[in-house]
Amino acid sequence: MMKRKKVKYTDEPIGRVKVIPDFLPSPSNLVPKKETVKVTLSLSKASVDFFKKIAKKNHTQYQKMIRLLLDNYIEHFN
Repeated sequence: MMKRKKVKYTDEPIGRVKVIPDFLPSPSNLVPKKETVKVTLSLSKASVDFFKKIAKKNHTQYQKMIRLLLDNYIEHFN
């Protein structure tokens, strides 16, 4: 196991500082909202269980994963 060096902090001046304006988009702009329509759809238990399991591992919603899968399918074949 490597021994870590202890960090020593000082109050020395750091020199000339340049403030950079925030150029990153806000979190709400990273995933644009698409218009959605609610539908009733019967899926196999195995399919729903699969998406729920994967969604839980990735900390997301299984319905969102299914929606994105369908959107990608449409983009591919459209």
